[in-house]
Amino acid sequence: MSKLAGLRAFVEKLEAHGELRRIRTPVSPILEISEITDRVVKAGGPALLFEETGTAFPVLINAYGSERRMALALGLSIDHNSYSHSQGASLLDAVSARMEALFGKLLSPKASLLEKLQMLPTLAQVAGYLPKRHRGKAPCQEVVYTGDAVNLYQLPILQCWPADGGRYITLPVIHTYHPQTRQRNVGMYRVQVLDEKTTAIHWQLHKVSRRHYEAWKSIGQKMPVAIVLGGDPVYAYVATAPLPEGVDEYILAGFLRGRPVPLVPCLTQPIEVPADADIVIEGYVDPNEPLVLEGPFGDHTGYYSLPDYYPAFHVTAITHRKDAIYPATLVGIPPQEDAWIGKATERIFLTPIRLTMMPEIHDMDLPIHGVFHNMAIVSIEKTYPGQGLKVAHALWGAGQLMLTKIVVVVDKSVSVHDYEAVARAACAHVDLRTDIVYSQGPLDVLDHACSQMAFGGKLAIDATPKSPEERLFPPLSYPEPIPNLLTAESLRPDFPEILHVNLRLLERGIPIWIGSFRKTQKYHGRRLGEKLAHHPAFRGVKVILLLDGEMPVDDLGDVFWRFTSNVDMRRDTVVVTDEAGLLHLVVDASVKSLALDDFQRPWPNVTVMDEATIQKVDEKWPTYGLGPLLTSPSRKYRLLMQGEGAVLSAS
Repeated sequence: MSKLAGLRAFVEKLEAHGELRRIRTPVSPILEISEITDRVVKAGGPALLFEETGTAFPVLINAYGSERRMALALGLSIDHNSYSHSQGASLLDAVSARMEALFGKLLSPKASLLEKLQMLPTLAQVAGYLPKRHRGKAPCQEVVYTGDAVNLYQLPILQCWPADGGRYITLPVIHTYHPQTRQRNVGMYRVQVLDEKTTAIHWQLHKVSRRHYEAWKSIGQKMPVAIVLGGDPVYAYVATAPLPEGVDEYILAGFLRGRPVPLVPCLTQPIEVPADADIVIEGYVDPNEPLVLEGPFGDHTGYYSLPDYYPAFHVTAITHRKDAIYPATLVGIPPQEDAWIGKATERIFLTPIRLTMMPEIHDMDLPIHGVFHNMAIVSIEKTYPGQGLKVAHALWGAGQLMLTKIVVVVDKSVSVHDYEAVARAACAHVDLRTDIVYSQGPLDVLDHACSQMAFGGKLAIDATPKSPEERLFPPLSYPEPIPNLLTAESLRPDFPEILHVNLRLLERGIPIWIGSFRKTQKYHGRRLGEKLAHHPAFRGVKVILLLDGEMPVDDLGDVFWRFTSNVDMRRDTVVVTDEAGLLHLVVDASVKSLALDDFQRPWPNVTVMDEATIQKVDEKWPTYGLGPLLTSPSRKYRLLMQGEGAVLSAS
């Protein structure tokens, strides 16, 4: 791929590998593109290029939506004739191996002058990753709009979900810098269009650009900002990467690409952007202005994030390539395209975590249905008592992993990517008296279940085999559960509120019972769980997981998503001791409300499409050229809705 090729070269690469479909039917950026994309993504389909969007720009979406496409975006060579899913994982691991080799050279002690001199080629290689100033006319500035000609609505900006507060730029690479240190930050934060020349930028509490904003505010000066769209596909990836503050994301881009990122000054703001970008939106944030209301937005959690106040961004110029493509992504109920961006981060950043913080870590998995920040599973090479819990606490202090709600630690013999094996290890090795530890601390701003915004309960689970020093009590002996006594039909005479039951894990020898119920009473979930724990049929069940609502619980991915999203681990779990002295962990993953749970915050609705858009896409489907009709995923998840807005009507 040419250094200044832009997004169109990536489109051609995807097409050459059979990873892209062009849609020539006219489509609307308002909901229609999202509904089509949601169906294709959940079916494991290709990247989509919408060529007729009512603007001069085609829309590329789902470009990162598989392991294979993620590998292509990172510049890895793949043989499309022999490629398989398992090879995709190994390709992403190849980036981690490159990083491990580089770290190994840089961090190893150098005893002699000769060894130090031998480092010079490696240091020169690292220097070659540093961004460089582009000379000559930049492709991203072939077309320029300033002054009255600036109009954000000339771009095919999406409205993704019906209750969104407006149209959103969903794949922006946002450039800021600190006014004193001049250190650059390249991050990805959603951008809501307010009018032709103004947006709101969702700079969350824990993000670097938020700290840059506060620094500009402290000196009372306008803050230069540039929003980059497109260009080399690696830019969107590094903008999401959890690098330490002060580390330039374009060094990582240079490392991944093996060449420096070419930068060019903006035309109306003192800030630099990649010369090969497709579209650049230049402007400023005035910290002296009042904040503006942003949201709601159907977020990557699968729920709406609710309105709040964020800085306004004023556009001073829009520049673009003559052949520019507008990149977008859709987030919502997982899995979505962002799953594979997250998986790349999981693979790439395993190396620095292992080499600089926790050498005992063998592997790590951030489950897609846990929307990454809700759970981390790590395997370790255990060499001393208490090491599992030590690793869990250390992860809570590691950058963005501080936001993780649940940490599960297993032995290195257990594959962290095999969730059934992880559940089996947890049930076999966890003593509920000693091997779970509650904590509290920062959570993601988007976590709707914590009682206080961005702060709540966490849980560490040490599922490693225990040494004699760690066995503080005689082991408990649980009987084998009898599945036919634990069905909805068997339990309903005593518990009429039970709706659906999933016995799949129990039938595979994993003592976890999953059920849903109709919630009608104060603290119903916890009280029902405690009663079930005392029921004789549950004597052999170690974990009781309760969800509410009419939606069936047969899909374990959906169960995992709802469970990890809807709990504050300190508030919503309880260990119950039954009449036989056996312990059961009860998890109330039901929706919380003021009326039934004294929950003081509004509870958001899930992101589903409106019926009119679903019907429109159904009718137009044969014209898209995407094969047989794919059913809208929203038809399944509509059972979780209460009302049609962003907030549950019951909350």
